[in-house]
Amino acid sequence: MKKVIPAIFLLLSGISLQAQLLPKFIGGKKYTQKEVYDSTYGINIYERLNANVGGDSVRNDKKGYASQGWVEDQYESGKLLHKGYYVDGSLRIYKNYYENGKIERSFKVNDLKRCTMVLYYSDSTMKSEVVYYNGQVQKQKDYYPNGKLEYDEESEKNMIYLVRRNSYFTDGNPESLFEIIDPKKKVYTKKEYYPNGNIKEEGAMVFDKAAIDYRKEGKWKVYDEKGKATEEYYVNGELNKR
Repeated sequence: MKKVIPAIFLLLSGISLQAQLLPKFIGGKKYTQKEVYDSTYGINIYERLNANVGGDSVRNDKKGYASQGWVEDQYESGKLLHKGYYVDGSLRIYKNYYENGKIERSFKVNDLKRCTMVLYYSDSTMKSEVVYYNGQVQKQKDYYPNGKLEYDEESEKNMIYLVRRNSYFTDGNPESLFEIIDPKKKVYTKKEYYPNGNIKEEGAMVFDKAAIDYRKEGKWKVYDEKGKATEEYYVNGELNKR
């Protein structure tokens, strides 16, 4: 998979940092952006309080009771860091902010099964958009700082197999395109590209439910950087040299 922010790390990484900071937030103290911001995962210290995405912790107020309603946290400068709506100590809606006042992420519940997390770079350019279904990532899009789409993945709602998994170079041209063309038989088309835009290889893939994996099948075309093609044949994911 591409080096994008994997959702499982996006939401549950930095546990040690969370463990250090969470009790302090309960006490209502203020913090610098350096204390709460991770260069890879952003301001993710509140994800443990979000049961909708797998969080298993609750927030208490100063009296020791589970937090209810709107709660705000601030930076030492007085700027808003976090504003969230809590029910029995668990987050339902919230936004986090960079110290420059720009939004860092927002989370909302769409319906009983779906919720959405949107992350931003410090200049307000969208960084990621993640849609959850029954607590699991169903759709994810990641963007480069220049605003170009970097990664686009979607699974069917039960997360058994992919609908697509595409990645792109920084100029917006495709790097890898993987999309289902026959949902019934779980057949996909796969194309890989060179940075110059020329196609690198293309062919069909099939979802192997038993192995929970995707295998090459049938005729594949492989191209050198000048566009010269050769053909390969695959049977059950194995190259048929005959």
